[in-house]
Amino acid sequence: MNLIFYKYQGTGNDFIIIDNRDTVFPKSDTQLVARFCDRKFGIGADGLILLENDELTNFKMVYYNSDGKTSTMCGNGGRCLVAFAKYLGIITDEATFIAIDGPHHATIDGEVVSLQMQDVTEVQEREGFLFLDTGSPHHVQLVKDFQIIDVPKEGAKIRYGLYGERGSNINFVTAEGHDIFNVRTYERGVEDETLSCGTGVTAVALAMHKIGNVSGNKVEIKTPGGSLNVHFERGEIGYHNIHLIGPAKQVFKGEIIC
Repeated sequence: MNLIFYKYQGTGNDFIIIDNRDTVFPKSDTQLVARFCDRKFGIGADGLILLENDELTNFKMVYYNSDGKTSTMCGNGGRCLVAFAKYLGIITDEATFIAIDGPHHATIDGEVVSLQMQDVTEVQEREGFLFLDTGSPHHVQLVKDFQIIDVPKEGAKIRYGLYGERGSNINFVTAEGHDIFNVRTYERGVEDETLSCGTGVTAVALAMHKIGNVSGNKVEIKTPGGSLNVHFERGEIGYHNIHLIGPAKQVFKGEIIC
């Protein structure tokens, strides 16, 4: 069987996206997903996303990490899927969809997608770092110079050493200016540094606000793959009306043999 696929990227976080509204993709074949995501033996991507039908929303998002396993929410992947839905004509400039962490709303203007994330009720301050869940678990750690950190080595050490097999994504953060931060992220499931992580960027923005390093409710986060913006509101309990904003672009379309 041959499958038509599309390649999208959001600030360098790249995804294979497949229109699975006809339910032909073998969803239980984790080895096939891993092969598709392999950069030497397949297409190459940080993850694979299926767009499926949903009775209550515009579409359903099914996300796999590059290791072939289904995973928690992917912010950049969600933004790319909204762009793909517009390409298919499913939506115009607005969408609602269901993901593993619940319903999401998004708007799209050109290549810029604003994705509403789930509310965050708790940001845990621990010795030397913060921990929170923005659809995926995130460890946020301030460092003096993000450029010199060996992210694959140090990220894996924390991911397994502190969080065990379930793991967490690990973010290393350096402040650049007024409400502007640089971040590099080690992603579990990819088990390496990625050029950008949407849920990680969101986690960094909220964590920096929590410890008083952000003055307003709009933060710019610079990743190796480009800049994203996070807007949010502080509530009596945690954060709500959180939006992850940035570009999502189609790179190419192809056909692969299963």
